[in-house]
Amino acid sequence: MFGLIGLFAQGLGGGYAPILMMIAIFGIFYFLLIMPQQRRQKKWQAMLKEIKPGDKVITSGGLTGTIISTKDDTLVLRVPPDNIKLEVARSSIVTLTTAEGTEKS
Repeated sequence: MFGLIGLFAQGLGGGYAPILMMIAIFGIFYFLLIMPQQRRQKKWQAMLKEIKPGDKVITSGGLTGTIISTKDDTLVLRVPPDNIKLEVARSSIVTLTTAEGTEKS
């Protein structure tokens, strides 16, 4: 990589140097930023699909509760300590806490 930069600094790259540098920068951004974000998104989507009644979850607002029922894009949570029932959007679920106490996010 540093060999390419030295080559461009010396002017041996010709008129293609700026184009090649832009391609290299885009490649770095893709592998360091875009690809990991896409993996996290796919993992989160898979977690949302496997949610079922009885699972303990944490919402993006910080509410923790147990799922009572599921609908297409909403869930009904039972939130302690007074066992209040709340209807929340499925997309607001951030973490699925399994019965063993481990977290899947």
